[in-house]
Amino acid sequence: MRATVIHAPHDIRVEEVPDPAIRLPTDAVVRVLKACICGSDLWAYRGESARQPGQRIGHEFLGVVEETGAGVDGFTVGDLVVAPFVWSDGTCAYCADGLTTSWPEGGFWGSVGSDGGQGEAVRVPHADGTLVKLPAAAASDDRLLTALLALSDVLGTGHHAALGAGVTKGSTVAVVGDGAVGLCGVLAAKRLGAERVIALGRHTARTDIARRFGATDVVAERGEAALAAVRELTRGEGAHSVIEAVGTEQSMRTALDIVRDGGSIGYVGVPHGSASGVDLGVMFDRNIALRGGVAPVRTYIPELLPDVLDGTIDPSPVFDLSIGLDEVPAGYRAMDGRTALKVLITP
Repeated sequence: MRATVIHAPHDIRVEEVPDPAIRLPTDAVVRVLKACICGSDLWAYRGESARQPGQRIGHEFLGVVEETGAGVDGFTVGDLVVAPFVWSDGTCAYCADGLTTSWPEGGFWGSVGSDGGQGEAVRVPHADGTLVKLPAAAASDDRLLTALLALSDVLGTGHHAALGAGVTKGSTVAVVGDGAVGLCGVLAAKRLGAERVIALGRHTARTDIARRFGATDVVAERGEAALAAVRELTRGEGAHSVIEAVGTEQSMRTALDIVRDGGSIGYVGVPHGSASGVDLGVMFDRNIALRGGVAPVRTYIPELLPDVLDGTIDPSPVFDLSIGLDEVPAGYRAMDGRTALKVLITP
């Protein structure tokens, strides 16, 4: 089959690789219908996170079950399924607590020795604990199928950030980051009942989506000017909740600057760079809470799925460029150059 591999920074290729096969009774093989490129994939693309030459890449996909191991009970051939970006068994103590990303034997698609999501098919370990079944009719609805793909990562990650930030009904929320996760954070905050959602971003195409998702205000300034703008919008106090969806020192400093005393920051931006931007002295003095990390999206899919199916929320606009598998290298260039927000792949 064909799949995307990374050989070196800025060297993404689509190559012939071995077909996935059942190795353990708990495995399934899924034929990919939709996949995408994540902003976090760009850190490997830019050389900021290490990858082995020839390693697979991509961790977001949905598709159809083509084969199951003898130990798989919850799925049959032909089922339409979505996969979270980490596989898990669904029965360990961490999974029981909803922290599916902490199972010691779990893993990420595209890690060494595993299939990546940006290919024609994927071997799924621990299929019963990992995959979530979707209505078969969704396969013939391209817009809905695209919206459902967001459940594999960005929608659940935005939801995780909103929960970490303590978003409640009637609260004021600020979102740092205008990428797909930040925009899904806007959607999640609105879904949880936020009365005011302030999106920080400079790109009109993205802030237009933020408004469509429920943002009541847009702050295009950066640095001290952004802080002043948010303070002005919040009577000088800052936001009750801040979603940090970038992962840089500057973005975290901005989050700390614009959160209200006694407020919370939900951070889900993959950390990169030499410093965190977190000042514990500031957090202590102002009673600021910080919570977040890798989103256990498998836990959130059952909660978010009905709202996607009935149209209550529609994350599909974050996918602004659609390509075939052979065009994936161009898709990486588009996202790296910020001419695309999030690239949809149809193998």
